[in-house]
Amino acid sequence: MFSLAHAAGPGGEPNALVSFLPLIVIFVLFYFMLIRPQMKRAKDQRKMLEALQKGDEVVTASGQVGKVTKVGDQFVALEIAEGVVTQVQKQSIATLLPKGTIKSL
Repeated sequence: MFSLAHAAGPGGEPNALVSFLPLIVIFVLFYFMLIRPQMKRAKDQRKMLEALQKGDEVVTASGQVGKVTKVGDQFVALEIAEGVVTQVQKQSIATLLPKGTIKSL
């Protein structure tokens, strides 16, 4: 009985790289499909906010459409109707619209 167990030989350990290969592949896929596109979107948003200037037409995260009348470091004055100006945080601006979009609404 002991001779049969001894005759089977050692099972051996799998290579460390082979055991971690699925984790490495999952991390690489996770990076290219989730992390990298999110970083690109954040970079584009930052560039858009830095380039924001008076007269630009924007949409806020809450869905308000308006024209920028004043740009500060943290806040933007947004004219949402004629004579109605609100202050919104710069980070709440979601989209920069093409010129003349508000008139077509």
